[in-house]
Amino acid sequence: MIMLLTKPLSTFGKYLLLMGKTFGKPDRWRMFFKQYIKEMNQLGVDSIGIVLLISFFIGAVICIQIKLNIQSPWMPRFVTGYTTREIMLLEFSSSIMCLILAGKVGSNIASEIGTMRVTQQIDALDIMGVNSANFLIMPKIIGMMTMIPILVAFSIFAGFVGAYATSVIGHVITIEDLTLGLQHEFKEWYVWMGFIKSIFFAFIIASVSAFYGYSVEGGSVEVGKASTNSVVSSSVLILFADVFLTQLLS
Repeated sequence: MIMLLTKPLSTFGKYLLLMGKTFGKPDRWRMFFKQYIKEMNQLGVDSIGIVLLISFFIGAVICIQIKLNIQSPWMPRFVTGYTTREIMLLEFSSSIMCLILAGKVGSNIASEIGTMRVTQQIDALDIMGVNSANFLIMPKIIGMMTMIPILVAFSIFAGFVGAYATSVIGHVITIEDLTLGLQHEFKEWYVWMGFIKSIFFAFIIASVSAFYGYSVEGGSVEVGKASTNSVVSSSVLILFADVFLTQLLS
């Protein structure tokens, strides 16, 4: 029992120590901003395509499923649009989308930093007196936290477009009923709640993935294991954080 508790506590302690090294004043602000812009493009802009694609089809599928399985003559016809909007705003575009990004972005971060560790590039930075954790990890965390609300906005938009596609192409619901449902009792706070939750999730994805990559010991096989562990750990932590943040912000 003690051994089962010791390893997670030890890992958490190492994570906190790494975050302490990460969040410090950059040695060179010009280099930091250059890395920051690079990470925003690599982690955020390059993910827009997959976010739009997945959100479009999920929005369409949600609309179809609600119409076919929940809508009844006893319910107002706008219920389909209303339920689609609530699902997209409250869960999918923030929580589920971040779980998907944990697989794409998290594995990328872990493998990149892990490769630098096994090829001794990080050791070279430390020998030169550079704070390697600050130089490599902080731009990724800040860049991810900057871009994730934008990705959430794209996800919401694409989900609604997918719902309208079922109306125009599939004739599942009329455009008027769908529009009425999307507008019915709209609460702006739900959008902001999605943005706030996604920022916390972005921190989890970037920091946990960077920790696993930075802590790699061995060769290429260990880099692969670190990439897998980062995705699993990030996903579990996102689910725990989602429960807590939803209760806190609702």
